[in-house]
Amino acid sequence: MLKSKTFLKKTRAGGVVKIVREHYLRDDIGCGAPACAACDGAHAGPALETQPRDQASSLCPWPHYLLPDTNVLLHQIDVLEDPAIRNVIVLQTVLQEVRNRSAPIYKRIRDVTNNQEKHFYTFTNEHHKETYIEQEQGENANDRNDRAIRVAAKWYNEHLKKLSAENQLQVILITNDKKNKEKAVEEGIPAFTCEEYVKSLTANPELVDRLACLSEESNEIESGKIIFSEHLPLSKLQQGIKSGSYLQGTFRASRENYLEATVWIHGDKEDEKEILLQGLKHLNRAIHEDIVAVELLPKSQWVAPSSVVLHDEGQNEDDVERDEERELMLKTAVSEKMLRPTGRVVGIIKRNWRPYCGMLSKSGIKESRRHLFTPADKRIPRIRIETRQASTLEGRRIIVAIDGWPRSSRYPNGHFVKNLGDVGEKETETEVLLLEHDVPHQPFSQAVLSFLPKMPWSITENDMKNREDLRHLCVCSVDPPGCTDIDDALHCRELSNGNLEVGVHIADVSHFIRPGNALDQESARRGTTVYLCEKRIDMVPELLSSNLCSLRSNVDRLAFSCIWEMNHNAEILKTRFTKSVINSKASLTYAEAQMRIDSAAMKDDITTSLRGLNKLAKILKKGRIEKGALTLSSPEVRFHMDSETHDPIDLQTKELRETNSMVEEFMLLANISVAKKIHEEFSEHALLRKHPAPPPSNYEILVKAAKSKNLEIKTDTAKSLADSLDRAECPDFPYLNTLLRILATRCMMQAVYFCSGMDNDFHHYGLASPIYTHFTSPIRRYADIIVHRLLAVAIGADSTYPELTDKHKLSDICKNLNFRHKMAQYAQRASVAFHTQLFFKSKGIVSEEAYILFVRKNAIVVLIPKYGLEGTVFFEEKDKPKPQLTYDDEIPSLRIEGTVFHVFDKVKVKITLDSSNLQHQKIRMALVEPQIPGINTPPEVSGMDLNGPGVKKRKLDK
Repeated sequence: MLKSKTFLKKTRAGGVVKIVREHYLRDDIGCGAPACAACDGAHAGPALETQPRDQASSLCPWPHYLLPDTNVLLHQIDVLEDPAIRNVIVLQTVLQEVRNRSAPIYKRIRDVTNNQEKHFYTFTNEHHKETYIEQEQGENANDRNDRAIRVAAKWYNEHLKKLSAENQLQVILITNDKKNKEKAVEEGIPAFTCEEYVKSLTANPELVDRLACLSEESNEIESGKIIFSEHLPLSKLQQGIKSGSYLQGTFRASRENYLEATVWIHGDKEDEKEILLQGLKHLNRAIHEDIVAVELLPKSQWVAPSSVVLHDEGQNEDDVERDEERELMLKTAVSEKMLRPTGRVVGIIKRNWRPYCGMLSKSGIKESRRHLFTPADKRIPRIRIETRQASTLEGRRIIVAIDGWPRSSRYPNGHFVKNLGDVGEKETETEVLLLEHDVPHQPFSQAVLSFLPKMPWSITENDMKNREDLRHLCVCSVDPPGCTDIDDALHCRELSNGNLEVGVHIADVSHFIRPGNALDQESARRGTTVYLCEKRIDMVPELLSSNLCSLRSNVDRLAFSCIWEMNHNAEILKTRFTKSVINSKASLTYAEAQMRIDSAAMKDDITTSLRGLNKLAKILKKGRIEKGALTLSSPEVRFHMDSETHDPIDLQTKELRETNSMVEEFMLLANISVAKKIHEEFSEHALLRKHPAPPPSNYEILVKAAKSKNLEIKTDTAKSLADSLDRAECPDFPYLNTLLRILATRCMMQAVYFCSGMDNDFHHYGLASPIYTHFTSPIRRYADIIVHRLLAVAIGADSTYPELTDKHKLSDICKNLNFRHKMAQYAQRASVAFHTQLFFKSKGIVSEEAYILFVRKNAIVVLIPKYGLEGTVFFEEKDKPKPQLTYDDEIPSLRIEGTVFHVFDKVKVKITLDSSNLQHQKIRMALVEPQIPGINTPPEVSGMDLNGPGVKKRKLDK
């Protein structure tokens, strides 16, 4: 059956166009009930159960199916995902509305409908001739859709009566819309609100906790006192942004101070990239990563970023007076040049809420159902939830979702989603850090695994097309101990003309992962392998990462080779690229390779190759440094694990050998050579990596710190920075140079992937290279797979595909890769932080030497070289007399009761693990030396937040 609409439309040119819209209606769309003879199995895919086995509802004791409206799907998805809820009919009308309003919820609904055990059925009511309705005159789209939902619910109830009179199967409409519910009841449709229905499931009382609390009025605090100003409606915000009276940007909360945030302004105005917000009322209920509209305050009200460390740890959940007192602490007299553009949030353009991991702070009131939830991420405010399971959930990691933030509430309202397990347990804490950093870590699906090669696998004649046989070469790999995903191997041999041939051979992952299939899509989504302290979250399935793509010794493997002819001064005479087959002669660790190079007794082919590589690498490194490449430093740590418990038993900073540098030099050279080649061939759509030069303001802290030790650091170019770091030495303080390099690392910008056709600045500041990319680690980085595909097309070894030459699609891939790499880095740091806590838990109280890295108004940030551990020693404690503190930002220094602390000063601190507060277990640091009366207290009193040392990637990730 065909319904058609015809209407006339005037074009811009003044002409008239006749438009005909056709809508097909059918009578062969199944209802989803397997026993329905009328539909005769017309439905395909997951279906409803013949006899629903759901837990009995006290409101509806007979067997029934549920039919939710759009708002229930949008706001109560956590309830619908619960295993207790089955047999749900999802209407096409509802699904289309959800798709238009929330892509993440739409994806979650699709996942649930694909789960056979849930028995969710999608009914195409808009194309069924008995359930399709047309919009009536004067009826808005929302009312029409509500009516369509009621019509479908009524049709279902009449249709199912034909099944069997004794079955009494019913369809219940679930709606939170008061008018819609009233109309449904009038029309004889059984209808309940989501809350009524969930509360009627007596066998599942815990399901009530997962209800989103949507009625803000009912959750407002009893006093009804308005704390925050009203958010302006979207229409007014858009007008204000257009006229320039408001600015749009991303809200970034501070980890160190809950009363401070910044808004990164969208657009091109370089001078106003960042606006500072201070105080609860100016933050006005914005949450980290929300897109907000801000109003710039007059210059007389501008403030400077605060150096005070403030964490929201009050137990009284609505103590606004305490917050106002703390706000006054932030407003100290500062010089005018320290002031920053300051503003206030006037409205929210887009909420970017996600489910948050954390812990419950149980209310002190007996039998209370209202409790505060403290997120693991310190940038997220505490969330008020209602739960009957408080005693069970205490001391456990849970997930909570935010529902709303009323003007009269100090905290947002939310609901319980999931219990992850006991706090402090390795599995639980690993799950938390993966969820918090949005690291995809579910097992690979069957759809993905179906694209893997069938075992046993061997190289075929077809694989050898466009490929060189290099199995005769003396190739070897050099990696950290225990490495199973070996991306790269090297060789060096002397040619008959006296020159040297050097080859970098990289796993040919793009041979196995073909563009556009499920395996490719999943690898692109993950973006990178994530290395935690005792676990690896692979980007590609293990069959590839640890077997078929891993360049293990004494097996034939497919590779992509970059081969140079060089003279003995490491000058490149020729470069060529080829797909190849190699057979690695040895898989060495850095220590084993170093031992071979240093041992005079060893003269075999592998050792000779390594010595040649090492000699050339030293020349290459010298040349790079002369051009201005930076040699920075970050304290890297390695845990020694107990073989049975897998707990850390020792913590040491990593030792770097010559062989680490040797491998790094050739990886850099290969990346630069490939970058040049793909940019030559694809000037508009090469995937490259750049490292922007830091703005001069980033270096202030480094320059001031060096000046305090009478050293000058020049920062006008990378070369002058590198040279002045080389000169900055102090004979009686040898560690000073390392500290300066660690501080210089903190001044750097993040290196990012980009598409060459979307950017003009290709320069890599840290490497002093005009062009750079990533080619050498395709097992663990998706960027390298794209680069392999580009290079393969450039040398005629593979065919192209449309997305590869679409700069906008490539740009989107780069955005995701940059996000995934950043999150992987944060997850790695969090893993180091957690394992450091485990280490000190078993160690007890430890006293160690430390150096001051930063000076704050009420604290010093120190680095303990022995453990590569960084932490904060606070000098102001709750319920303790405040010491006399004088902070000088210019030097920078902090005077405490007559003792002055400068950056790089040596101190002694006591380190312990404080488990008294399960919300955030802390490594606590207290000052031991120098002695200051009233300050050198037992370590239990002095608090520190662990920011685990910056962990570099397994090998090279510049």
